[in-house]
Amino acid sequence: MQWLRASASRGTFCEFKGVASYWDFIPGPGEEIRSVAWSYARPSHSYLALKDHLAFYPGMVDECWVDEERVVPQPGDFYGGWITSDIKGPFKGPPGTLAW
Repeated sequence: MQWLRASASRGTFCEFKGVASYWDFIPGPGEEIRSVAWSYARPSHSYLALKDHLAFYPGMVDECWVDEERVVPQPGDFYGGWITSDIKGPFKGPPGTLAW
């Protein structure tokens, strides 16, 4: 958490989970990557397991790993999916897939 700060510039609403807050990554002096992660401080009842956890966009940083495998970010900037060889598509994100 020492490299993260709550973002004052962004918030979104999910009809299922509730209000999402975003987090900026501060890797060093004068550096920042905005909205690299999101969280739900007060998720709806059905999603209480998300409380006090952060979810990261793998496409916002140079690389992310799960065990020894480099993650492929889910296409598009709407979803934060982490795609590995264990996960099979199709995946939402490319043009024309938002509405299915």
